[in-house]
Amino acid sequence: MKENNSPSGSYIIITPAKNEEKSLPGLIQSIVRQTIKPKLWVIVDDGSTDGTPEIIEDAVKKHEWIQTIRLKEGERDLGVHYSQVCIMGFDFAMEYCKRCKIEYDYIGLIDADIILEETYFERLIKEFEKNRNFGIVSGEVWNIIDEKTKRSKQRSDLPCGGARLWRRRCFEETGGYIVTYAPDSISNVKAKLKGWETRSLEGIKVISTRALGSAEGYWKEFKGFGIYSYYVGFNLFYAILKGMRYLFERPYYIGLAFLYGYFSCLILGKKRIKDEEIRHYYRHIRPREINQYYLDVIRNKLKRTKEGFKSSQFKIK
Repeated sequence: MKENNSPSGSYIIITPAKNEEKSLPGLIQSIVRQTIKPKLWVIVDDGSTDGTPEIIEDAVKKHEWIQTIRLKEGERDLGVHYSQVCIMGFDFAMEYCKRCKIEYDYIGLIDADIILEETYFERLIKEFEKNRNFGIVSGEVWNIIDEKTKRSKQRSDLPCGGARLWRRRCFEETGGYIVTYAPDSISNVKAKLKGWETRSLEGIKVISTRALGSAEGYWKEFKGFGIYSYYVGFNLFYAILKGMRYLFERPYYIGLAFLYGYFSCLILGKKRIKDEEIRHYYRHIRPREINQYYLDVIRNKLKRTKEGFKSSQFKIK
């Protein structure tokens, strides 16, 4: 492919897109400007009814390493359907690489509403090369909230779903992308259980051009989080604590949406994920991780307070 250089760590990416005529041009520009370009970028058009198909076709004509597949028109769905769309993209990309004898070391998933800095993939690959145990990494997401860009509150061991890169071996060992609710979260868990490290890397910026919750509305989005938490077997006590915590974040009703999603499934006796290792993780291991996370936060705050107190005493003397 003419436009690609040959980095020590080459990668392919897929992007699911539905009615993204406002966001997609920015993403295309940021991918084209990457210091290390992908060997292949597959954009999956999920039956868009706006100008998205024309934008994609224009990009395909200009760049040999961009390919596309178009699915039939259907409703927008960030649940199981989203994972199915992504899997179609991954399957197409891997078959295309096999057919065209394209070698790659990493596999990426980038959502259509994302803007990346020019060195994004170069920096991620360098981190992979420094730490051979990294299985999935991403940068830090900054969301648009009240027309301002603010860093998302995300644990450092949780790569963001919409701008992630897998080590190919990790992707294959964990069964690839799985048809399920919140497939990115499941992917993180599968990687951890296989002994891989997952990381959201500080200082590497990812901009989400769509305000958090604006794609489906805050109520629907956080209700979906509640449904997902039930589906994977999240501990009832911690589900309640999580819902209560959301009640103190704007918009405050998101806590009610989360609890509604969780308890509606609980009351109706909805089915949960059949994967026993995932259920065990969310019922037993994840609560311990949460406890440790908040203990570390408290310790760091106490440490900073103590250091600040000592510093003030020194200045007074």
